[in-house]
Amino acid sequence: MVVPSWEDLCIEAEQIVGSGHALESIFTEDELQRNSQEIRMLNAEYNQIHHLDKYDVTISAAAGMLGAAVDILLVGIPQKTSEGLKGAPLSNYVRDWFDKKFPEEEMKKLANSKVSKVPYDAQDNRNTTIHVEGLSAYYHRLLSLGHNPLLGLIFGVADILNGKMTTIDKEGKIVSQIMENYADRKETDVFVAIAKQIIHFKSDIITSMGLPDPMMGLFNLLQFGELGEYDQTIAEIVQGMYYEGYDFIHFCTLSIPVMIVEVVTRIGYAFKRLKEGRSVKESIPFSLNREKHPKLATMLFIGHSAATAVNAGKVYFTQNPMAINYPQWITFAKYSYKQLKWMLIEKPNAKEAYVHGVLNEQLTEVLEDVNDTFDKMSADYIVIFK
Repeated sequence: MVVPSWEDLCIEAEQIVGSGHALESIFTEDELQRNSQEIRMLNAEYNQIHHLDKYDVTISAAAGMLGAAVDILLVGIPQKTSEGLKGAPLSNYVRDWFDKKFPEEEMKKLANSKVSKVPYDAQDNRNTTIHVEGLSAYYHRLLSLGHNPLLGLIFGVADILNGKMTTIDKEGKIVSQIMENYADRKETDVFVAIAKQIIHFKSDIITSMGLPDPMMGLFNLLQFGELGEYDQTIAEIVQGMYYEGYDFIHFCTLSIPVMIVEVVTRIGYAFKRLKEGRSVKESIPFSLNREKHPKLATMLFIGHSAATAVNAGKVYFTQNPMAINYPQWITFAKYSYKQLKWMLIEKPNAKEAYVHGVLNEQLTEVLEDVNDTFDKMSADYIVIFK
């Protein structure tokens, strides 16, 4: 048996059908329609994998409503009283826990010790060389980036190493200055600076004004808007929120409803996967990889969207910015970005890869059948390749 070379086959094909023909021309109209139908079916099949059924939506919505109910009924809005900041039962429980974990007398001793003294802890302008608008005992932690629970790990440590104080004042002006009167609080070892930063956080956490929320100081840059009864800017509203008790401990309390939405959605998703016959390993909802868990990220987006919508209603009806669930809005923004990115960029590419993958598998099967047929036909022949 003589098998012609590829070049010979191409020359023979060109002699019979000519050149310049599109690939589609070798198919009949009926075959082309069947091909298109197959592509549509594969696209629909991929969409179905990621499609949420009524149970998925119910789990997500229920998780969101549960988180929102905890926010409204158990977290509430903090208020200053003669006994300190008080809110709903969960808020009071968390604040009491912090008070027990960080006893007031011990924290006062720690605050007065050298190990917690940092150069950015000026409580007014008596020790500054550049005036910082609004710097006071009430607002210095909000204005100083070193006091921010997140930004402080960068700016606070840098200020300790450089003997500086970096602030965003009440008018949105960024000021970084050498603190000459606090030169003895400077450190040269980065690990000592990090340790001192953490110790200073600890000493401030249960004070009357407390630590600000993560990233809260950056809102001082938002010097625009005419909101509320007094036409306040966003910066002024946030400053007022901090003054009224919207501190890091309250942020921790507000994070609990967010965690409830997260945990309930993931647990519901896992149980549903198990009921559908998936293995325990396949049902564990830790990863948001859409190949492993096609529906989980969308379910979490729906759950947090529901909780955020209820919180928006809470703020609207109370007309009180203290009702804002800051962690919930951060989480909603994160999942909204991921969902938008998925819908506009990742899903079309993933769908195309899925369709191509299935077609390649089918093509591989055809080629294997061709090879098997050739092997069977050539078993009784001597095969010569030109």
